[in-house]
Formats: sequence, C-alpha cells, structure tokens
Amino acid sequence: MSRAGSWHLLDVPHASPACRAAALLGTVALTAAGCAGTGAEPHPVAREAAHSVPRDVGDGQLVVGALLPETGDLASLGPPESAGVEAAVDDINAAGGVLGRPVGLVKADSGDETTNIAGVSVRKLLARHADVVIGAASSAVSLAVSKQIADAGVVEFSPSNTSPKFDEPGTDPHDLYFRTAPSDVLQGSVLANEILQAGHRHVAVLARRDSYGKLLADELEKDIVAGGGDLTTKLEYRPDTSSFTSQAVEIRSTRPDAIVVIGFDETRRIIPALADEGIGPRNVQIYLVDGNSSDYSSYFPAGTMTGVEGMHPGAKLSTAFKDKLLRIDPRLTDFTYAPESYDATILTALAVEAARSDAPAKYSPQIIKVSRGGEKCTTFANCSALLKQGKDIDYDGESGPVDLDDSGTPDEATITLVRYASSNDHHDTGYVTGPS
Repeated sequence: MSRAGSWHLLDVPHASPACRAAALLGTVALTAAGCAGTGAEPHPVAREAAHSVPRDVGDGQLVVGALLPETGDLASLGPPESAGVEAAVDDINAAGGVLGRPVGLVKADSGDETTNIAGVSVRKLLARHADVVIGAASSAVSLAVSKQIADAGVVEFSPSNTSPKFDEPGTDPHDLYFRTAPSDVLQGSVLANEILQAGHRHVAVLARRDSYGKLLADELEKDIVAGGGDLTTKLEYRPDTSSFTSQAVEIRSTRPDAIVVIGFDETRRIIPALADEGIGPRNVQIYLVDGNSSDYSSYFPAGTMTGVEGMHPGAKLSTAFKDKLLRIDPRLTDFTYAPESYDATILTALAVEAARSDAPAKYSPQIIKVSRGGEKCTTFANCSALLKQGKDIDYDGESGPVDLDDSGTPDEATITLVRYASSNDHHDTGYVTGPS
C-alpha cells in the first residue's frame, strides 16, 4: 500500500502489483497491461467525468474517494482506516459490485490541519468523480473541507470524526455529512466514569487546541465534576507544539492523581515530558483517548507505557475481520477505526443500491434508512440481495449496529477500553455500550 504524500488515480482491488502500478501511473487502459478480469476496472471516464456528468444525475458507477491521513499527526490512523475501506471495496466487488458494476477507489492524503493539504486533496478526488468522500479522520480537517465537499454535491462520510460540533444545527445544511464514529459525548462520559471508578478525584487535562480537543475536554470536565471530582488544570496546546516541558511543569504543580492526554501523534513528545517531571506513567495514572491510543512499541523503551489506560470507539474486533485487514496490509499492528471505515463504505454502497443511483443527491437520503429499522443483515452480499427483493434493511456492521440517527451519527455505540503492557502496546480490557 502506498503511503506518504501519494494519491491514487484509481485503485484496483484484487489486481496484481503490476496492475496497481499501472493504475498509480495513470495508465488509460489497464487491459493493455494484462489486467482484464482482475475485479474492479477503472472508471471509464475517470479523468473527465467531473466535467461531463452532472452530480445530480450520476453515471452508474460508484467511485469511493478516500481522504485519509498518510502524513501528519494522525498518520497512525491512516493504515487501518485505508485497509478498512479497501476491504469493503473488495467485498462489494466480490459480491458483484454496485448497480451491476465494480466500485472504483481513489485515494488522497488528508494530512492534518497544520499541513493544509486537505483542500487540494479533495479537489483531486472530485476531479476523479468520487461520489463519496470517506474521511477525513480528523474532526478539524473535516470541518475545514466539509463545505467544499458539500458545495460539490458529494457525500462526506467520516469513520472517525467524534466532535459534537457535527451534530449542531447548521453544520450540515445539505444533509450530506455522515459518520460511523460516535460523538465525544459518549467517550467523555465513559472516560469520566473509568477515572472516577478507579478512585481518582483530582484530574489534570492536557488537550489539543482544536475542535476535537476542546470539545472532548469540555465533555470530560462536565462529567467528572458531575461525578464528584474536579479538574486541577485544563491546559490547551497548539497542534504544532514541539516541546511540552512548560505544560508538564504546570501540571506537576497542581498535584493531580490522574492525567488525561487528549491528543494525536504528539503524545510521543508529551509522555517523555511528563516522565521528566516525575509525573509520567510510573508515577501518576495516565489516560489516553481515541486519538492517541496507538501502538508505541517502536517509539519508547520497554515499560514506558505500562499501566496507561485508553479507549477508542468500536466493538470487539473479530478474528475473521482482523485477518481480512491483514491480507490488505500485513504491516498493521493497530486496527483503530478500521471497522468504522469498512462500515461507512458498505453503508454508502447499500444506499446507492437502494436508490438505484450513484448520484449523491439521490442516494444520500438512503444512508440512514439502510442503517436501521428493517430486516437485519450483516454483509453487503446479503443486504444487497434483500434490497433487490424490495425489502427494507438494517445493516449491522463490523463496528456494531451503526444505527444512524437523523443527524447521521450513530445513536448508540461501543467504546473499547484498553490498557498498555510493558511492550508499549495495548490490549482490550472491556467494552462499554451507550447512547451517543
């Protein structure tokens, strides 16, 4: 799988390495490279469709655009999310595709809010006639490009946006935004409960100064105070902060009995700064959240993260699904948000089948409908067969029931609790389901 800084003109699931290379180089006819019969074929007008086919008409072939992080401070989420999308496209095409045609996949790097490349990447996806944008991973990045995507008349479906702001009136005036990740209202409640149940009452919070960090910190504070605890300090930091010594010194001065770090990859710099001030994982209980509950085995000496607790949305990962992801990317060690990415792609494909059109304006109202209220089904093949029989369906996916409410957010979700071992990687310790 291609990584940093690249974007794919069209990915061809099940294709040979030579065929994928041809697609990456923009070969006009993959059949000339011996790629006939490999599964999904290139969109027949992928380079001109944005100019020749109106968005409200569609051209009969679903093209999925993946706007996921290959670079930036959420790059650790890119591989599992990308694998989830690819696995879904593979399963859809193995079941006969959508509207009788294979699904195409185009990819672009979302970067992060400091690199400011997401807007350019969205233009690339739209130029390749993406009918849906799966992403972005970051709430801040999605908020930065959501108007651009909606103004083009295209659906945005994020597997990992958790900011409560997406549920506010006016954030999605065209009803084209959806997500399979729950709001941080649920994560804040679960995290506060875990902290208080462990006997901690005086909590320091260090959070990113963006829509994700600020809103999750606010939800956490509200729930901790309601539960009888207090915040010794609530510090915010700029996403491009390079040194966290001053923050660590200030946190130490407040004498907390627990510390919550709400961040992304910069947590690799935060943990050593806390340890240098005597308030690292060996001294004070530290909690992480979905944005930084990652695998740190390649970054810290053994034992650095022992005892740290964290969490991320998602139900227990099945062995069969994990194996499917590893066939896509054998290097995966972290599977966070892969199920949500898979389900976002499957729900989109089912909505297109239900609407009998890949025009976003026509299929977008079906996304919520296929997620709830009908006959239960758990695979694209089974669900699409029911749709062809004229039945109403209720897709339950790899991330859970994924029943979307009227705002396009799961109305109930599961949070996976994790704990770090001496290897600096985490293992699941429990699962909490509640309203989001």
